[in-house]
Amino acid sequence: MGELGTSDRPVPRPTTRGLRRWVYVGLGSLLVGVGILGIFLPLLPSTVFFLGAAGLYGKSSPGAYRWLTTNRWFGKHLRDYKEQRGATLGAKAWSIATLWIGIGVSEYFLDIPWVQLLLVGIGVAVTVHLVTLRTIRN
Repeated sequence: MGELGTSDRPVPRPTTRGLRRWVYVGLGSLLVGVGILGIFLPLLPSTVFFLGAAGLYGKSSPGAYRWLTTNRWFGKHLRDYKEQRGATLGAKAWSIATLWIGIGVSEYFLDIPWVQLLLVGIGVAVTVHLVTLRTIRN
């Protein structure tokens, strides 16, 4: 996968053709869909799916790659994570807040102790990851 496309960087050329290209585009689109779900579902990490989609799009579709990495909703976060290996303080705070709100709502409606414990464990692990992630200053 080449560098993420911005206005000053070239978009990678597709390295695959034919059926393989369409399989990569299809898988990349599936990952984008799961990544979008991850924006709304607190225990589903969206960034990893967007990074996977960027890799697949980078090998198959310059237009899709450009769209993904310059998208107004998640392109900047994707570039920050990929290029600078971090996130802004606001992105971290938003992620942690929505994570724990989602876990709290789930805990309220679920009365299965092992699932509740699992959710808290996942929440703690994701929080630790986000807190230890490099903070990007604007």
